[in-house]
Amino acid sequence: MDQNRTPLLDAIVEYTEKRPAYFKIPGHRYERGISPRWTKWTGEGIFRFDLTEAEGLDDLHCPEGVIREAQELAAEVFCAKKTYFLVNGTTCGNEAMVMSCVGDGEEIMVPRNAHKSVLMGLILCGAKPVYLMPQIDEKTGLCGCITPQEVERGFKEHPGCKGVFLVNPTYYGVCSDIESISRVCHEHGALLLVDEAHGGHLYFNREKKGTGELPRGAILQGADMCAQSMHKVTGSLTQSSLLHVGSEQVDTGRLESNLHLVQSTSPSYLLMTSLDAARYELALHGDDMLAHTLELSQNARERINQIPGIKCYGREIIGQAVFDLDTTRLVISADSLGISGFDLADRLYEEFGVGLELSDEKHVVAIVTYANTMEDVDRLVTALEGISSDLNGRKREGNAQFSKPVLWDFSLPEYVLSPRTAYFSKKKKIKWEDAEGKIAGEALIPYPPGIPLINPGERINRQVWSYMERYRKMGLHFHGPEDKLLETIHIIEE
Repeated sequence: MDQNRTPLLDAIVEYTEKRPAYFKIPGHRYERGISPRWTKWTGEGIFRFDLTEAEGLDDLHCPEGVIREAQELAAEVFCAKKTYFLVNGTTCGNEAMVMSCVGDGEEIMVPRNAHKSVLMGLILCGAKPVYLMPQIDEKTGLCGCITPQEVERGFKEHPGCKGVFLVNPTYYGVCSDIESISRVCHEHGALLLVDEAHGGHLYFNREKKGTGELPRGAILQGADMCAQSMHKVTGSLTQSSLLHVGSEQVDTGRLESNLHLVQSTSPSYLLMTSLDAARYELALHGDDMLAHTLELSQNARERINQIPGIKCYGREIIGQAVFDLDTTRLVISADSLGISGFDLADRLYEEFGVGLELSDEKHVVAIVTYANTMEDVDRLVTALEGISSDLNGRKREGNAQFSKPVLWDFSLPEYVLSPRTAYFSKKKKIKWEDAEGKIAGEALIPYPPGIPLINPGERINRQVWSYMERYRKMGLHFHGPEDKLLETIHIIEE
């Protein structure tokens, strides 16, 4: 196909140049109805693209024209058999994949560190999760990969599993052996689904200019379906994603029906156009974009590792627990200085104006993309040097709030009810201090990264209660409970 084309973008440009009298939704009529207080900062042009299923602009839910062509162009770039535009983010892609693989009462393997959107999919379809425990890297404390052996064990214990859902790469850039796991899945007649929200860049040149090799994308390794947040690392607007089909084993009719359930009936043409334009840039310049990203991340990693008391992990951590690593992601620890990841992120922003994606007990995560500059890297490195210098490179005792991640020595909570049954069960509100031993009626999800510690229908054990109690006392952010202060929680009475 001609990757120089941007069919949806071109169609909207042609439509707005005609500027017909507009009596359709949305009501702002190009730029005329947008608040001047907003256009003062943004300009007016972008609002002309916020249209609906107007003449010549196709329909996302039944694409036959320019949207269909734009999706086919994207499928070619990512080596997929079919690609769908998503306007409700990778969340709706994960939901649709789960719903298209399993039904009510059927089983699917899910890693315990999966994003909360998988739980939403399980609630919608009524399937039962079979949880897989990721390995823990002893050197770093990072939550590692799911091994092919763990998946094989899952099939032996649950031979009726219809699929395996994986997160690859994780928020921390950790990757599993997708190729081997896909073979295991297919030997058992199951589908491999991959949340590749953070991996849209893994389909492009990985060795250019000697900057090092990256893992390959999930579709290239045999995944049956994957969903990508194109907005995270590859240049589209927030909330725009892609869902790729990689094999003939996927029932695309069922998938498309499920996409109708989880996507808006008023899809944003701004989001879809941004996907079309981002695909165009990747098709023509993706190799150079990734080479630039790798150059920046390698430069940052080397310089950070020269700062006393601060560590930025690289390919040296690859081993049993970490099969592969996306090195465009900077996972940084100042644990040797006695600073938790939470404290480090706060200091970087408040004292140096450097904003990072994620912080946890021990680490912060900086996402490097093609759009970053060497000036950005310099600011990050200078800020870390300043923090280290302030502490004279020496550890301050008692500053770190957590000694190790919760998944260390983590035993799965008791599974009592399926997520769907629990979600629709009658619930009772009790004091948080009385929650230990009770069946959770709502999830407990530190955010980011959005990984549930407890799902509805599981019994709250002492370990999870203690961890969340520390989160609560520190005033940290979490999703799930109706009571955002976690002074109360909904439970399911037995």
